[in-house]
Amino acid sequence: MSSSRETILARVRAATRDTAGTPEPAVPRDYLRVHGDRSPAESADLLAENLADYRALVHRTDAGGLPALLARLFAGRGTRTLLVPDGLPPAWTAAVGATRVPDTAASTARDLDAVDSVLTGCALAVAETGTIVLDAGAGQGRRRITLIPDHHVCVVRVPEQVVDSLPQAMERLDPARPQTWISGPSATSDIELDRVEGVHGPRTLEVVLVTG
Repeated sequence: MSSSRETILARVRAATRDTAGTPEPAVPRDYLRVHGDRSPAESADLLAENLADYRALVHRTDAGGLPALLARLFAGRGTRTLLVPDGLPPAWTAAVGATRVPDTAASTARDLDAVDSVLTGCALAVAETGTIVLDAGAGQGRRRITLIPDHHVCVVRVPEQVVDSLPQAMERLDPARPQTWISGPSATSDIELDRVEGVHGPRTLEVVLVTG
């Protein structure tokens, strides 16, 4: 172990040694929890607007139309291999022609990079920020399957998975679970504000809002 690492760890241990078992100080929660009074339909509209503002491609359908819509999206993309995590409803991909690739612990980054697309559900979506959150639950897979493939399609059930604000989202999420917060395709900008997409994750994010 390097001396620098030892030094850092020693300082962390020293800083936390005397605080073990000490109650955490109260945090004021008197901030505005939501910016507006919306119906579920209005929240879904706001989510769609903010997702699009982040350059995500937004689609809407009902449960009956979801398999056909997904088949069209992946066929239009030319998807030949589709990564599907455990727990994803089989009916979602019933009409998709691509070869299914399971999410396995043995998959390497190179394996995942060779996959054309990934399809997941989500834990919830935040209307005011246009953010979708995955927590590795059923149908969501491990974090890396939504970071390496270049095309991610995420299904959001409306209205049950849509909340208005971040405080509302935090109340519904389990802090002990691994979470991935996604606001649009992966993007970064240099000092001249030239935007580059796909550096740290998928270049294309498609979000399907499903009712019923």
